[in-house]
Amino acid sequence: MPRGLDHIVHAARDLDAEADFYRRAGFTVGAHNRHPWGTHNHIVQFPGFFIELLNVGQPELIVPPAPRLFSFGDFARGFLAREEGLAMLVLEGSGAAADAEAFRREGIGDFQVFDFEREAKRPDGSVVKVAFSLAFATDEQAPDAGFFTCQQHYPENFWNPAFQDHSNGVTGIAGITMVAEQPETHRHFLAAFTGVNDIKSSSRGISVTTPRGDVQIMSPPAYRMLIGTKEPDLARGGRLAAIRFVASDKAKLLSVLAKGGIVAIERNGNVVVPPDVAFGATLVFEPPRAS
Repeated sequence: MPRGLDHIVHAARDLDAEADFYRRAGFTVGAHNRHPWGTHNHIVQFPGFFIELLNVGQPELIVPPAPRLFSFGDFARGFLAREEGLAMLVLEGSGAAADAEAFRREGIGDFQVFDFEREAKRPDGSVVKVAFSLAFATDEQAPDAGFFTCQQHYPENFWNPAFQDHSNGVTGIAGITMVAEQPETHRHFLAAFTGVNDIKSSSRGISVTTPRGDVQIMSPPAYRMLIGTKEPDLARGGRLAAIRFVASDKAKLLSVLAKGGIVAIERNGNVVVPPDVAFGATLVFEPPRAS
């Protein structure tokens, strides 16, 4: 079954500064949350998708990895020891056990399902419970990118239109862009992880269209030409590089970014906030596609 985009983890060493950056960029940023395995986060919501702003707030709580156990906290700590930026790509899951079995069958992961829950606050301050089951996958040619599916058990407590209204005019997710020296070598992983067999190839790289947004894997020259910023360091393999948003009003977006003191460039009709401004990630704002 095809899996749509669910969220992406944007890891930064200073979570307060990262949250402030997203607010100045015109996004509505949720409350400060804490995980029992040592990471802290804020959530930026869109319809059916969110960005998880993340850091390691309590390293003493991190659980070390073990056979068939993916340690979320340990992965985040290792990532942040090297750099900041987009650390994990997450797809929607309807059944974590079935996803884990599919990943084992396809040879892209053999991990136990990870279940957890935490408290969340509604805009009125009331507290509700949210719970998730995660099924992890690995791309051996992209060790600095984490991948998993997320099954929500109380989605009615998590998604809230009040958190999805952003002053910069962003209405949703267009897609996620990775960069790899040889995009074609990630073909099997991309198909197995997304559940989409229709992999499109071009001189730029490969891509899939999921039920929510697309995933592109570009070569470095194509990325620099199309996005207009330098790709992440690929010394250790492929990397998650850019979040691509749908922005309905470019003039409004540019005004909000300028008011927030955020430097942006225009490239191929898009507005781009480069990684040296956006804590290691590239933010791309695209106009709505013609229907």
